[in-house]
Amino acid sequence: MTEGLSEDELRYLQETFDLAREGAAATLAERLDVGVPADLTNSAGDTLLILAAYHAHPDAVRLLLERGADHSRVNDKGQTALGAAVFRRSRPVVELLLDAGADPALGRQSGLAVAQVFDLPEMTALLTAPR
Repeated sequence: MTEGLSEDELRYLQETFDLAREGAAATLAERLDVGVPADLTNSAGDTLLILAAYHAHPDAVRLLLERGADHSRVNDKGQTALGAAVFRRSRPVVELLLDAGADPALGRQSGLAVAQVFDLPEMTALLTAPR
């Protein structure tokens, strides 16, 4: 993916990942508006959505979902955005992802697996509740 990109372009894309980590939804929206893909993926397979979910930023997660980010993407470690949000115990992000149709059982480190391994009964209940 990085072939043919200038140093400035690579820096711009790296900064976009930082914006997802920081939850800078307004600036992320500007980047998406000029053509950055909602499913931009780094070298570890992390998408903007996975990073925003892991860092528990519901506004950024909502924006990315509205802009078509795929909640079913799995990174190189078998993690999904939902699994990341469960790990961080971010109820608002978990709810956004479930409402968007995220599968609690998807990935080697699925939301359900994370809730079980880390003994998070409140997350298990949220993941298994009827929607």
